[in-house]
Amino acid sequence: MYIDADGWLDTAYFISSPNYDDRPNGVDINLLVIHNISLPPDDFTSNGVIDLFTNQIDPQAHPYYQTLVGLKVSSHFFIRRMGTVLQFVSCNKRAWHAGISCWQEKECCNDFSIGIELEGSDTIAFTDSQYTQLIALTQCICQRYPIQDIVGHCHIAPGRKTDPGPYFEWQRYLSVLKSNNKESK
Repeated sequence: MYIDADGWLDTAYFISSPNYDDRPNGVDINLLVIHNISLPPDDFTSNGVIDLFTNQIDPQAHPYYQTLVGLKVSSHFFIRRMGTVLQFVSCNKRAWHAGISCWQEKECCNDFSIGIELEGSDTIAFTDSQYTQLIALTQCICQRYPIQDIVGHCHIAPGRKTDPGPYFEWQRYLSVLKSNNKESK
């Protein structure tokens, strides 16, 4: 698994999102943001997230979808419950995942971050397959870009966002990353 110079993960399924633009000139991609999402909420059987990221959500398909009309969002990556990794936007481009955000006194985190969405919610644990893929993907991203911090959406938009939520096992995720980093040195 690797990310090429154009920002594409070689093992991901690519689905093009129109919701991205160029990053500002001279900005280092140094932040990784972990999210959770499911559409409809707490439902992992539909393609609602894909439809949202590609501006094809049908507001009549579910009552919740009516709250999403006109919303233009995306993420670089989406990891489904079984571990399938989808990529919507090149890592070299600015995906629209963070919204109003700030990290270490720098606003507009979309400018300098990569977003990974985990199919999930604040009410259920993530799967082992998701952690396996998230760890491998994080390692690829860190090999290609000068990532300095890994945070949740809740850390860059406190009070507005709660994801990846209380069931995300930060210690599990970060300890495996740290262990794998030591082994590779």
